[in-house]
Amino acid sequence: MTTLYSLGLGVGTQNSKGDWLEVFYPKPLLAPNSEITSAVAQVLEYQGGNVAVELTSDQIKALADAIDNAGDTELSQMVRTFDQGDKPAVAVLLDSDAEPTSVPEAYLKLHLLSHRLVKPHGVNLSGMFAVLPNVAWTNEGAVDLNELTERQLKARLKGQILDVDCVDKFPKMTNYVVPTGVRIAHTARVRLGAYVGEGTTIMHEGFVNFNAGTAGKSMIEGRISAGVMIGEGSDLGGGCSTMGTLSGGGNIVISVGEGCLLGANAGIGIPLGDRCTVEAGLYITAGSRIAVLDDKGEVVETVKARDLANKNDLLFRRNSQSGAVECKTNKSAIELNEELHAHN
Repeated sequence: MTTLYSLGLGVGTQNSKGDWLEVFYPKPLLAPNSEITSAVAQVLEYQGGNVAVELTSDQIKALADAIDNAGDTELSQMVRTFDQGDKPAVAVLLDSDAEPTSVPEAYLKLHLLSHRLVKPHGVNLSGMFAVLPNVAWTNEGAVDLNELTERQLKARLKGQILDVDCVDKFPKMTNYVVPTGVRIAHTARVRLGAYVGEGTTIMHEGFVNFNAGTAGKSMIEGRISAGVMIGEGSDLGGGCSTMGTLSGGGNIVISVGEGCLLGANAGIGIPLGDRCTVEAGLYITAGSRIAVLDDKGEVVETVKARDLANKNDLLFRRNSQSGAVECKTNKSAIELNEELHAHN
């Protein structure tokens, strides 16, 4: 075995039955080199497939030595510390990007996203919701919901309070990784599995879901739902500012180009090109009927919003008198007609 899709060595939390609740990977690897792969495979007697192996103390020491000999001193030192605490350690070896079948596998893939090793929809997360347990995230870490009352009682008897921050399948990203070059005003609003690009600022009401994010310098003041990727190649001067909702999901990727603006409480269900604006309060779905206006404000044609996907320099607004959704462009009627009919 000389190739792997991904390798993760980490520590995590189990419930009283030994079921995994979460896993932290300090240095997840995508397509690790053959030396590291062979070293780990030999120690763990790996025979192929996607596996999660709970590590013994002897295996931890052997892995640290083997990885050091393979040339990755940083990872070796991290693995060596696994034996210094009382948390269980795990090795996850993925030879393919198949859907995750265990909590350690799912957490490795979420780490790959937040470490910017893969982009949203660049990794198979199918079936992940069925794999991940609902967990109480507390000031003492992850707690199984069936064991929460007992833990709360033990804390009270000591004169303490077990503070439950949230109950969810996903923890906040910053408890696992803080990407370089970002500002996050309210860390609880960014889930593990978010891809937050260099130079992104997420304000207090901003929210970034797993399998979603920003590719570059952006200002986020609204919600970015799963499947959405904004600001590919954007910069601060022409970055994408969003105060509304960007919704994806399934196999749909909603991308937003450079220099776009979504007004307060606005939302989109189609990808936008560069320099597009959606006025405040306007929500556009793929099937929304849009009256397309030319550069003189004349209606050229009425189309579905999906027909305008990925086009540049569009202004989406609602007519204050008729209530119709309109799209204003900088093209003449002739140019616009030719473009729309060529698209259809």
